[in-house]
Amino acid sequence: MAEFSEIRNRLSNVENLEKELHLKQLQINRLLSITQAINNNVSGVELYDMYRSFLSWEMGIKKMALFVHEEDIWHCAASLGIPDNLLSEDITGYLPQYTRLRNLEETESALMRQFDVVIPVRHKDNAIAYVFIGGFAEDDDMYNKVQIITTITNIIAVAMENKRLFKRQLEQERLKREMELAGDVQKLLIPQKLPSCDNYEFASIYKPHFGVGGDYFDFIEFPDGKIVFCVGDFTGKGLSAALLMANFQANFHTLINKQADLDEFIRDLNQSVNLITQGDRFITFFIAEYNTHTRNIRYVNAGHNPPILVSKDRLLPLNKGCIMLGSYATIPEIEIGECHINEEEAIILAYTDGLTDIRNSAGDFVDEDLLYRFVQDNFLLGAEEFNERLLGILDAFRGEENYPDDFTVLTCKIHNR
Repeated sequence: MAEFSEIRNRLSNVENLEKELHLKQLQINRLLSITQAINNNVSGVELYDMYRSFLSWEMGIKKMALFVHEEDIWHCAASLGIPDNLLSEDITGYLPQYTRLRNLEETESALMRQFDVVIPVRHKDNAIAYVFIGGFAEDDDMYNKVQIITTITNIIAVAMENKRLFKRQLEQERLKREMELAGDVQKLLIPQKLPSCDNYEFASIYKPHFGVGGDYFDFIEFPDGKIVFCVGDFTGKGLSAALLMANFQANFHTLINKQADLDEFIRDLNQSVNLITQGDRFITFFIAEYNTHTRNIRYVNAGHNPPILVSKDRLLPLNKGCIMLGSYATIPEIEIGECHINEEEAIILAYTDGLTDIRNSAGDFVDEDLLYRFVQDNFLLGAEEFNERLLGILDAFRGEENYPDDFTVLTCKIHNR
């Protein structure tokens, strides 16, 4: 009988070993299938389902909650045996204290009281996941289970982190391509050659932020001796601003070639912008019409930085006009500005707000007084030399500071010969 009992014990031990071996084999097979799924780039939802199934069926885990960091927030990506009302609890404040595997002690958190241990997952010194495990049985080989769970959680969490980083890389590449496309569009829209004749000459400084900006300038010469020039500043950046600018330029040329009065032109242009943007975007805009025969200037300033007209004994901010374009379907009131150029030499400095946003290391901004003094001291220069000297003054002012925004200048030099 003793021999029979010994044989039965041995058989029982063999059966237990076979069961344990079979369980280990199942665990290994599931680990391999998860690894293969990662290599096949399955979705995050599928990975979390496989993770949940592994812990539930192969590991016999009753309670689990996996928290991952995505888009600057911690949220529960997978769970077992925990009511939804508890999973909605914000435990963000508790997480930083868990830098290594720890048994959970009594806590005020109703959610965390459901678990026995917490396993943090770190990647390059940053926590990317926390898994909370609970519901162990008394005869569980807790140490062995925790080791396996730690391994699989690291595999899943790092795979998801790599997915996130890859997605971010794709997004950055997409934005880069978008910016390149926007830059190409803008190069086609911004005049590369400006007019120069006996009666006037133009020069520009165009510095879009990061190669793509929302600044715009343009001109049209008419056979009857008139020239129209404009400066605008679009809200927004990138491809959307470039496309809006392209549409705006098309409408600008179509409407201005009708040679309607400035009042009618501005109302029509505002309506076209508002229809496109539905009031979500706007454009600050300045347009001037100079008649070389009468030497009269008529202009409208639609919420733009006032250009500066300077001649021998005059400094005039060109600030009459209306509200910015696009915010409202109709413009309630427009005031047409007018002035006459009597002097032999005059200059108009038009610019966008990127110029007055320039600051130096002390935090001081370029202000209107500095611009007024500069224009008064240099209005006799030609347009190109004027801009070169202005750029030198601005570079000296800002020192090592970068340009904070788009920066555009359109200078019109008027000759009365």
